[in-house]
Parts: sequence; structure tokens; C-alpha cells
Amino acid sequence: QVHLVESGGGLVQAGGSLRLSCAASGSIFTIRVTGWYRQAPGKQRELVAAITSDGRINYADSVKGRFTISRDNAKNTVYLVYLQMNSLKPEDTAVYYCKAGGYRYETWGQGTQVTVSS
Repeated sequence: QVHLVESGGGLVQAGGSLRLSCAASGSIFTIRVTGWYRQAPGKQRELVAAITSDGRINYADSVKGRFTISRDNAKNTVYLVYLQMNSLKPEDTAVYYCKAGGYRYETWGQGTQVTVSS
């Protein structure tokens, strides 16, 4: 099993930056892809960015050039995935979730709120 804990959300003014962290523990060697998703009130959850175990990355068009996903897999017991968010806009306001997926499973974190004021 893989357990995920997100952190780093908060309130920021438009144009500001935040860095979200996702700490994965447990059977981290089974993780094939980790992604950041977000869900704004009244909207469907959407993919923001994802990174595979071999380093392939993709971004939603709405965040390209502003957000950067990265990982730190140097430790054997914790796998860290970050989402650096720059030039934040009010429309980036949402609950951000981390998801890890492997063979026949996916696991979600509890979510962290990001609020961007205009």
C-alpha cells in the first residue's frame, strides 16, 4: 500500500507562488506515476501535472509555463513529489490532490486548499 500526504497549500495573492509537497510512503517502489489534480467548487477534478517513474512529465495547458512538477526519490522510505506554482491566478483556486498509481491501483491524498486572491 501507498500512503500520500499533501502539504503547502494556503492563501496567496495573484502573481504569487506556492510549492505543494506530496510525501508518499509505504510500497513506494510500486509507484509508476504521480500526479497533481485539482478540483474547484462546482467543477470536475482535473489533471494539473504528472510525472512517471522514468521521469516523463506532462502538464495541463492552463498551467504550462507557470507550474513545475518535480520529484525526489533519493530516500528509500519516502518518495516526494513537488508542484511549484508561480504566477498564480484566481482561477487556480482549488483543492489540490496528489495521486499515485501503479499496477492495478491508485491512491489519493487528502487534498490541500490553494486560494488565490485577486
